[in-house]
Amino acid sequence: MTKIILRKGREDSLRRFHPWVFSGAIAQITGNPAEGDIVGVYSSEGVFLAAGHYQIGSIAVRVLSFDEDVLNPDYWEIMLARALQVRIAAGLAVEPGTGADGSAAPVAASPYGAGRCTNCYRLVHGEGDNLPGLIIDYYDGVCVLQAHSVGMFRARKQISSALQKVYGETLCAVYDKSSGTAPFKAGLELVDGYLYKREGFADDSKVVLENGHKFIVDWNEGQKTGFFLDQRENRALVERYSKGRNVLNLFCYTGGFSIYALAAGAVHVDSVDSSRKAMDMVDRNVALNGFAPEQHTSLCCDAIDYLKNVPEGKYDLMIVDPPAFAKHRGALKNALRAYQRLNAAAISKVAPGGFVFTYSCSQVVDKEAFALAVFSAAAQCGRSVRILDRLNQPADHSVNIYHPEGEYLKGLLLYVE
Repeated sequence: MTKIILRKGREDSLRRFHPWVFSGAIAQITGNPAEGDIVGVYSSEGVFLAAGHYQIGSIAVRVLSFDEDVLNPDYWEIMLARALQVRIAAGLAVEPGTGADGSAAPVAASPYGAGRCTNCYRLVHGEGDNLPGLIIDYYDGVCVLQAHSVGMFRARKQISSALQKVYGETLCAVYDKSSGTAPFKAGLELVDGYLYKREGFADDSKVVLENGHKFIVDWNEGQKTGFFLDQRENRALVERYSKGRNVLNLFCYTGGFSIYALAAGAVHVDSVDSSRKAMDMVDRNVALNGFAPEQHTSLCCDAIDYLKNVPEGKYDLMIVDPPAFAKHRGALKNALRAYQRLNAAAISKVAPGGFVFTYSCSQVVDKEAFALAVFSAAAQCGRSVRILDRLNQPADHSVNIYHPEGEYLKGLLLYVE
């Protein structure tokens, strides 16, 4: 391996198992590593500290291991098997081949009632699974992979082979959807497509179960890997509060929150998103779950503009789940102002005794900053507002305790008088 020698005193973060090496900490590089190569990181005294993917940028090394086992030919299989065991322990997966039909059968999500099954989950969550730069979502036998680094992109075929070993005959396909996430570099063929397909498998979408509800996942045309798995627990919480209420689901994408609200017995649900493709998928998901058309309305328009024009008191439950307003720290101030304006609009319009479920998925906006933006919104409206719950990401989007930056999803459940 190429050796990355750190400046004196700059090894402390690695000794605390933080998985990033910043370029400013490097004193010397022995050799001429290509981006994505596996390199060794050493202290100024020459002591081995870690091994990881080399990259050009402020983060110079993404650590794969604090031992040299990254060179083990079984490394990818070992790491993916460990990630699967975490999901099994969390009750989101079963051992491949243990289902009644010999497949990785759905698992009953026991907190939400017998027979309410889930057969989709995040298998790998980057640093949370000690695999920085890699996302893998599992959809009932299909693994959808996204590489966020050159190193992971270059390793995608090895990762696909390892997935086949981990899941065995239960794996239908591995789809690479890295074109929108891997850094654009000369020589990288950033074209999405299948890395593996079992003979006879010919679909580009699948109907999956989440807590017993059915959703169409289109990994080829959909956003991210096709579905937002990180809101699973929060969707179930919306279900608890939706019975008998008029519900507004803003930035709804394919209607996850809407389906849960309808299942709970909401009087009516309005779903709003600016994407026509997303709204078409909402309609398909509503029909797939057997709800009558008159119970739900799809509105293809700008969610913020729609909210501005909503009559006060029309809705007594709102879901405000916008895309990330800040992709980097330079956008933080503008993002916080946007969160304040959006939440002020929601709090001012929700009916007395209503609920607002509000979220931020911007990693650079921490829990405290988001809560302060919502507090400012409430104060601006002058209404009495209580926080009933603080919301976050689920177990399959786990946070490495040594990498708190991985805690990106935060939310609040508000009761507004």
